[in-house]
Parts: sequence; C-alpha cells; structure tokens
Amino acid sequence: MNGVFITGSNTEVGKTTVSVEIIKRLRKKRQIIVRKPVETDCEVVNGAYVPEDAIKLNEACASGERIEVVCPFCYELEASPEEASLQAERPLELVDLVRACQANVGEHFVFIEGAGGIYSPIANKALNSDLAVELGMPIIIVVKDELGAVGQALLAINAAEMHKLDIVCVVLNEMEPNHLSNAESLSAYTKTPVIEYSKNKQKHFFVEIEKLI
Repeated sequence: MNGVFITGSNTEVGKTTVSVEIIKRLRKKRQIIVRKPVETDCEVVNGAYVPEDAIKLNEACASGERIEVVCPFCYELEASPEEASLQAERPLELVDLVRACQANVGEHFVFIEGAGGIYSPIANKALNSDLAVELGMPIIIVVKDELGAVGQALLAINAAEMHKLDIVCVVLNEMEPNHLSNAESLSAYTKTPVIEYSKNKQKHFFVEIEKLI
C-alpha cells in the first residue's frame, strides 16, 4: 500500500489534529484517501455512530468517500478498541482492521490513523504496532510536546524499531505553549527525524513533512 500509518506515544497526543494538517497540505499535490478503521467513544445520533476523528480526517482529504468505508468499526464505550469491542459483544480481530484499511484503496495514497499509542490494544489480542506491521507501511509517531516527551518518544521509537517498522519521523505536538527544548534533546538520542508542530510553526513543519513523505 502507498501511504503512511500515524500512531502516537500514547493516547490524547493530538494525532488527529496533526493528521488533518498534513492531509490538507499533501492533498494540494496528490489525491489522498483516509482510513480510521476503528474509533471508540463515539456519540450515537439517531441510532447511528458518529466517529468524530474519522469525520475530521475524511473532510480534510475531501475524497467524498462514505464514512462507513473510512471508519467501519465504531463503539460507544470510551476505552481501547479491544475492550470496547468485547464489551459490545462484537469482538474485533486484527484481520478485520487490515481488510478495512485495504478496502477500495487501489493505487491511492492512503493516510491511516490508529487508535491510541503504538502499544495500545486495537483489536482482540492485537496492538497498534501489530496493525502497522501487517500493513507494511512507514509510520509517523506523534508525541505531545511536554515534560517527559523525550523519554516517551524514545520508548515509541524503540517499539517501532523492534518490530522493524520504517519511521518517517517523530512529530512533537505543542498542544500548549512551552519553552522546552525537546526537539534538540531528542535529536541527540536518535537518528529519526524530529519535527515540531504548533500553530506558530506551521510553515517550517510543512516544508519538513513534505520532504519526508
């Protein structure tokens, strides 16, 4: 498959925010489709699940695909996909997610977002790392730019390397303004490209991300 898989060092690190901005930029030069194969904590409106993150990704790429194709597995429980699917008595298997990511992709560049961090459970006895391995795609790791980010990033990088995953880059996501120097500190411990993302640094971020993808 032609594309990238985006994951994080943990949950709530801003994967979707970063993904949306990358997709908006890349779609200016190529046609992109997205897959968010599973989403939890979905609101139910008129009997239908509303996967908010998947909807944002789909709107960003403007592919016109139905949300049911982009995100076929939705759960109301705020938990890992593994737990949510078991609680709903609809066990989700890794093969289900692989098929969902590959469906109707063809030769398109596909942007796939996982659920939670690289070692978060995403299906029955399967982690995000397992899905990335099965898809055989390069990955982007998003890390919240905060105190402790260097350690979190190195653990995620180590996890990816253990599974022989090709890492495009680490994105340090500045969700709240700070004066930390995590990018410089992290770069001293890894050869993986490190890019900072914030609303005030978008121009540089886009230049760097386009070189890598």
